[in-house]
Amino acid sequence: MGSLNSSDMNLSILIPTFNDDCTSLVHDLLAQAELIDGLSVEVLIGDDGSTDENVVGRLHALSVLSHTQYIRREKNQGRAAIRNFLVRQAHYDRLLFIDSDMTVCRDDFLRKYLDTQGALVYGGYIVGGDSRRLRHNLRYQYERHCEAAHHVDQRLLHPDRDFHTSNFLVDRQVMLSHPLDERFRHYGYEDVLWGKVLTQEGFSIRHIDNPLSFATFEDNAAFVAKTEEGLHTLFIFRKDLSGYSHLLALSEKWNHSPIGAALRLWHKWVGPWERKKLCGTNPSVPLLQLYKLGFFLSLY
Repeated sequence: MGSLNSSDMNLSILIPTFNDDCTSLVHDLLAQAELIDGLSVEVLIGDDGSTDENVVGRLHALSVLSHTQYIRREKNQGRAAIRNFLVRQAHYDRLLFIDSDMTVCRDDFLRKYLDTQGALVYGGYIVGGDSRRLRHNLRYQYERHCEAAHHVDQRLLHPDRDFHTSNFLVDRQVMLSHPLDERFRHYGYEDVLWGKVLTQEGFSIRHIDNPLSFATFEDNAAFVAKTEEGLHTLFIFRKDLSGYSHLLALSEKWNHSPIGAALRLWHKWVGPWERKKLCGTNPSVPLLQLYKLGFFLSLY
């Protein structure tokens, strides 16, 4: 589909989703868009084969909103494919990708992106949620542990190594000429490789302080399973992702050493207990890191 407007005051907001109800997110974004004079906006919600019919019904209802379209794909194609699909459906030159589980947390979110120059701009995220209620949630603990590293000052130190597709602005032509790698069908790392490829192609990733809030945390068992899925992805694409993962670098260093052998043996015998503990009511981030290292080394 061709562009309708070459002005900087146009924006396609693209929200890929799978079993996530992003109704509040869409309403918040449209409310901000209405306050910006001269802005032409569309919101495209790309459903990658959701299986929760209650969620599907609520998402379908969003199509009655002005400038909003809900597009459901019958089969799940993966995180890279649904984003590439949305790029092809978009009408405008500037694309704002937002994950469906994010929350708007500042009144000038859209305005700040529109005022920022650059072919690829990443706004970051902050961790929301009630710390007392979530103190036993492993995903919440992990995100809080990593939160400082995602601050804009830290991201600017290695701009090509801290990019995520949860909240970024990009020129449509950039994504048409450099789509996400659709070999990535399962969870994890498609955004890391895309950032690496773009950097190698001479593009620069601009980092700004324009976060969304991440406050939706799956239960511990689901997060451990997702983590394992991501580790499998990292292992499959380890050659492509060389230099872009601390865990991968450490594993490559220790793989053929006595340390690696000891960690594999440890994981064989203690890993099941570690996993049970992580899925339980009192997990910890250090235990998760040890489990990840042993799990990943065991894949070799």
